[in-house]
Amino acid sequence: MMINITEAAEYFLENDCFLLLCHASPDGDTVGSASALARVLASMGKKVQIKCGDRFTKDFDILLKGIPEQDFEPEHIVAIDVADSKLLGTEFYALYGDKIELCIDHHASNTLYAENICLEPDSASAAEVVYLIIEEMKAEITPEVATCLFTGVSTDTGCFRFVNTTVRTFEIAAKLAEKGAETFKVVQIFFETKTKTYAALERLALNDMRFYFSDRCALICITRDMFEKTGSNETETTSLANLTRMVEGVLVGVLMKEQKDGSFKISVRTNGDVDASEICSRLGGGGHPGAAACTLSMPRQKAINCVLKEVEAELDSVRIDSAD
Repeated sequence: MMINITEAAEYFLENDCFLLLCHASPDGDTVGSASALARVLASMGKKVQIKCGDRFTKDFDILLKGIPEQDFEPEHIVAIDVADSKLLGTEFYALYGDKIELCIDHHASNTLYAENICLEPDSASAAEVVYLIIEEMKAEITPEVATCLFTGVSTDTGCFRFVNTTVRTFEIAAKLAEKGAETFKVVQIFFETKTKTYAALERLALNDMRFYFSDRCALICITRDMFEKTGSNETETTSLANLTRMVEGVLVGVLMKEQKDGSFKISVRTNGDVDASEICSRLGGGGHPGAAACTLSMPRQKAINCVLKEVEAELDSVRIDSAD
């Protein structure tokens, strides 16, 4: 059932003992949104836990530090920034996939798997939706809560560079700054600080970049061998997706990451009128017009061919539309 912001706020006010779930391969939006909501609920005397199918890296310490660790049996399970329950990861999907009472999300591609869905597809991030819910709850936005929400807003918009950024995004970011969000620290951690292992991986990635369709598509494929050579891992690959579309003339950037089971996680970033969600939805995934993802369980070259086929179809579609 679809519910609105007011109904979502009432849900949290009327209940207790919450488990907040983040998606696997966590990013600043899922963790920032969950940690902000957890802090608010804890301040109201409610019991709350945050869990993720993958471990939280040290980057997220600024969001999670100080949240009380509570041991209890959850009565209400909430997924945040999770468009499909399978994105919880294999283990958590098996544990919680059919038990999610509420999903708070901003992806138009949401599969509507939860009992209740608070979906705001016009929001640039889940953090925007959580901000509206917290405001509706009349809860205090402390500097710590503001920092968590600002992290979600800024990271899901590429520090306000992506096409999903709206006037409301800037307005909410400004209000969070007024509330004491550590904006400069967030930008430094999530946008300006890279590990040596990431730097080594980026060098290999750039050397591996290939161009297709008159250089309108750039593709990088990260293999398990690259991870082993550099000492890096998948938690450090988020920035690589954006590298592909920074090249002049590129309309579609594709990042492929080989998983431990041999499958490939695909991240698509686009410029102009090319719709990344259209490309990924035809491959079983989804997302936003400017950024989307999917997973392909097949050999490397076959996966590349499948992605390129859909990229070409989308580029041709845009060219036809432009001609009209």
